[in-house]
Amino acid sequence: MGWMTRFLTAAAFLAIGVVFSPETFRSKSDGPHPPMFTTFLKLSHLLCFSTAFGAALWVTFIGGIIMFKNLPRHQFGNLQSKMFPAYFSMVGVCCAVAVGAFGYLHPWTTSTAAEKYQIGFLFAAFAFNLTNLFVFTPMTIEMMKQRHKIEREASIGEEIGWTKNQEVAKKNPKLAAMNKKFGMIHGLSSLANIMSFGSLAVHSWYLAGKIDL
Repeated sequence: MGWMTRFLTAAAFLAIGVVFSPETFRSKSDGPHPPMFTTFLKLSHLLCFSTAFGAALWVTFIGGIIMFKNLPRHQFGNLQSKMFPAYFSMVGVCCAVAVGAFGYLHPWTTSTAAEKYQIGFLFAAFAFNLTNLFVFTPMTIEMMKQRHKIEREASIGEEIGWTKNQEVAKKNPKLAAMNKKFGMIHGLSSLANIMSFGSLAVHSWYLAGKIDL
């Protein structure tokens, strides 16, 4: 993940620079952009935003639930530990491009209040994804591995659902304590993911108001 960390850090600084210092990147706050370049920026924004929003919708409300209900818990957890870093990386990159393109087209110094709010929502989505990628996800994966070890010692984890875990936790203080720690960190990760999705959803409403069908 070293290269991804460097890439996302660079993307974050670039997006911030585009939004707050557009003249550095020759954004014309006092005049129109070339039509082809404007179209390219709009397309980049639309594709990256829709990719981030669609991925968040699928992972949060559809894919994850289906996998949890149909895969053995340890298999589900191991799959999630591989999928989530890639998911948060992709959504983070898409959010960076989306906010950069939007900020270039709507320089902060000349943008309206509504446009500034949208820049804020896109930045929020980006920040929540970075927090998940670099803070909550590594912690969650590490705790998951520790809990898997405890569960294997208790001969559970290959079943589907939480029933056996809850039954054993009543008699196993070590597992109960690990469940509590895991639940707290996983809850924070889920909250950050929902906040990111909510920020993107607000921006989708803004974009819908701009579309002339």
